[in-house]
Amino acid sequence: MKIRVYYEDTDLGGVVYHTNYLKYCERARSEVFFGEGQNPFTKAGHFLVRDICCRFIFSATLGDELEIRSSLTGLKGASFSLTQKIYKSTQEIFTADLHIVYVSNKKPTKIPQEVRDLLKTKFS
Repeated sequence: MKIRVYYEDTDLGGVVYHTNYLKYCERARSEVFFGEGQNPFTKAGHFLVRDICCRFIFSATLGDELEIRSSLTGLKGASFSLTQKIYKSTQEIFTADLHIVYVSNKKPTKIPQEVRDLLKTKFS
């Protein structure tokens, strides 16, 4: 997924504020579902980020075009692991390793097969 850095994303120096990298990654994950006409949050269940480890490598600035790439690194019954990287042109500027859990009624629940298939297809 590609995005452009806007003024609202930056601090007074025109540098992307650190939490916005996480927002960009969230948008990329959500777009996988929206692109298939689905919603990542349904009455049956939804995903929660359990763990996240971030590496800020270089800064993005106002006007930059960024690309978020996501790859599935593990898939279990009620959770999956994902690496998301943000690139400015060909340069990697941010990496996040996430462990995401599917929950229903506030409890970890097996990921439905159609969602598992979507994750395998779109994040591989």
